[in-house]
Amino acid sequence: MSDKQVGFVGVGRMGIHMAGRLLEAGYAVTIFDTNETAMQRLEQRGAKRAASAADVASQCATVLVSLPTPDIVKSVALGKDGIIEGSKVKTFIDLSTTGPRVAKEVAEGLAKKGITAVDAPVSGGPSGAEKGTLAMMIACPRPLADELRPIIEVLGKFFYIGEAPGLGQTMKVINNLLSATAITITSEAMVMGVKAGLDPSVMLSVINAGSGRNTATEDKFPRCVVPRRFDFGFTTSLLYKDIRLCLEEAEALGVPMIVGNAVRQMMAIGKAAQGPDADITEFVKPIERWAGVEVGKKT
Repeated sequence: MSDKQVGFVGVGRMGIHMAGRLLEAGYAVTIFDTNETAMQRLEQRGAKRAASAADVASQCATVLVSLPTPDIVKSVALGKDGIIEGSKVKTFIDLSTTGPRVAKEVAEGLAKKGITAVDAPVSGGPSGAEKGTLAMMIACPRPLADELRPIIEVLGKFFYIGEAPGLGQTMKVINNLLSATAITITSEAMVMGVKAGLDPSVMLSVINAGSGRNTATEDKFPRCVVPRRFDFGFTTSLLYKDIRLCLEEAEALGVPMIVGNAVRQMMAIGKAAQGPDADITEFVKPIERWAGVEVGKKT
């Protein structure tokens, strides 16, 4: 990609790190966010402020967005003062998790204005965004994907999923269902072990040396739960949203999700008990209360 000028809309928990990496890689980054503090942090690192998403899209041919919900993505892409009203934009790269149907809707809407949508959800959390180790799931015409590869590889590892809008989103929600399943069942298993008298750190060492290891046992529990930090950086409401999107798509495809629905129910309990803005690693807390123990502390 020869043009080193890009736009970035949505510089929150994930976006601030991704936009920061682009700045460090020598890109001229024009930003917009409704959060003034996030904007100021990136301005101090050399980013240029814009007045709206449309303003970003009037200054940059390539615009990336990282936004929390499908409705916000649709509004920013197609609404008033949105990307669609920009005078220069040609490529819209959506790093958010919207589900495949919204990805298709946004792509169709932008295509009417000659803007190509790239379905590009990411996985790896804020730490992956900061380190540039995200899994980048790219769905768009292959020649465009190859053209964008240099910018994508600043952010993480490039995976070409397919041409049709929505394929990247399908891959992402499947990934997040697996991630949610891991943290759900790990919470139950760790609480059971502590209740029985096992040391949680020893449990994790054994599990991670054996066949039970997963993303929760390898990262979330030793880093966030056992030290009682609960600071992974992803909210319960956002993970619940991703599970819902996955199950809705599975239903539309006629695929039964029996375990997936149980995970959704458990995550709903966690969201109700801890609040929608609770960190996903706090999901263990309701199970701890039911059992009368705490993982990471002596009983």
